[in-house]
Amino acid sequence: MKSKRYKKLPENTNLVKPDTINNLIPIIKKNCTTKFDESIDLSILINNKQKKNEISLRTAVNLPGGTGKKTKVAVVAEETKQKAAKDAGADLVGGDDLIDKIKNGDLNFEKLICTTSMMLKLSKLGKILGPKGLMPNPKLGTVTDDIVLAVKNAKAGQIELKNDKDGNIGLSFGKKSFSDDNLIKNFNTVLDTLEKEKSNLTIKGDLIRNIFVTSTMGVAYKVKLGKNF
Repeated sequence: MKSKRYKKLPENTNLVKPDTINNLIPIIKKNCTTKFDESIDLSILINNKQKKNEISLRTAVNLPGGTGKKTKVAVVAEETKQKAAKDAGADLVGGDDLIDKIKNGDLNFEKLICTTSMMLKLSKLGKILGPKGLMPNPKLGTVTDDIVLAVKNAKAGQIELKNDKDGNIGLSFGKKSFSDDNLIKNFNTVLDTLEKEKSNLTIKGDLIRNIFVTSTMGVAYKVKLGKNF
C-alpha cells in the first residue's frame, strides 16, 4: 500500500520523455520528501546478451564527489605492511589472525583488501567471501601491494560496477545533500568508466540500453543517452 507521502509524488514518470542528468537531478531532489538524506541511485541496463557470448562486466570506479557513505575496510596483509594500512585509515587490519576470524564467520566489514602474498591463504575462504561479494579481486584493485592507495580509494568513494545475468547494474552515486555539480561529476565518471570498459568487451551495438535515475524513496526518470552508448 502506497503511503500518503508517495501518493504526492509525480505519477507515470516512466512515460516522461528522457532528459539529461543535468535537468533530472533537481527534479529527483525535489522528490526526496523523506526526513533522511536519501541516496541518488542509477539503474543501468547493458546490452549483455550477445550472439557468441554473454557479457560479464565488473570493474571499480572512484567517484570524485564521494559516495556519502562510510565504508568499513578490512585489510589482510603481512606484518610489515599492517601499520601502513592502519595509518591509511583501515578499520580492521591483520594477517593469519584476521583470516581465522573470517573463517569463523566474523565479517564485520564492507570491503576486504589483501596483499598479493597473503591472497593464497585468503583464497581458501572463497565459499565464505564469494557469496557476499567480499572476495578481493586484482581487477578491482583489492588485491594489491599498494595497500595505502587501495585503502584511501575505498574510503574516498570507490564503488563496484557489476551486471547481473539480465544485464542490470544498480548503484548509488551520491546523496540528496550533495551539490548538483558533484552528482553530475559522479554520474559522468560512471559513464566514462563504462565507455572505457566497452573497449575491452566484444560488444555489437551500444553497451548501454537505458538508464533510470531515482532516489531511495522516490520515483524513477529515464536518462537521455549520448551517442557514445
